[in-house]
Amino acid sequence: MSEKENLVDDSREELQVDGEEFLAETGGEELGHAELTALLEDARGKADEHWDQVVRTQAEMDNLRKRSERDLANAHKFALERFASELLPVVDSLELGLAAFTAENADPEKLKEGVELTLQMLKTALEKSAITEVNPENECFNPDFHQAMSMQERDDVEPNTVVTVVQKGYLLNGRLIRPAMVIVSEAP
Repeated sequence: MSEKENLVDDSREELQVDGEEFLAETGGEELGHAELTALLEDARGKADEHWDQVVRTQAEMDNLRKRSERDLANAHKFALERFASELLPVVDSLELGLAAFTAENADPEKLKEGVELTLQMLKTALEKSAITEVNPENECFNPDFHQAMSMQERDDVEPNTVVTVVQKGYLLNGRLIRPAMVIVSEAP
């Protein structure tokens, strides 16, 4: 059933109730042509008013849906904007470092210091974006956050302990995005 048919049915019910109230008020007397016409015009007016409300509500819902879709699309498009703006200084620093390597009198200590500062800038950018490091050296092996590369017989640490971190893992807001690649101890 369409919305207009539902509205017409609702108006008929309302008209029937209004008609019954009118009959109760007039003591059940016969209605004249003029009174019936007035009652019909009143019912038509109410039906038109209800139809306008339905059309406006429908238009508001469509506009809200379109606005929500547009906002969601923009959120997806520009979600990394803040993170990207944090990474741009790191890119600039790396480019300056590469340019320094090509200089004739490049000082290795200053180049090392520049790389260390650039790494610190990158770590700061990651922390601002809620990306944290998983470095489980000397911790108990946890398969939820670590991926064992191999086992190594060791008697100086307890079995199932991470003895070497081959590659650090990372969490994004507490969710694992890359497990730490580790070497785990085993009893000799």
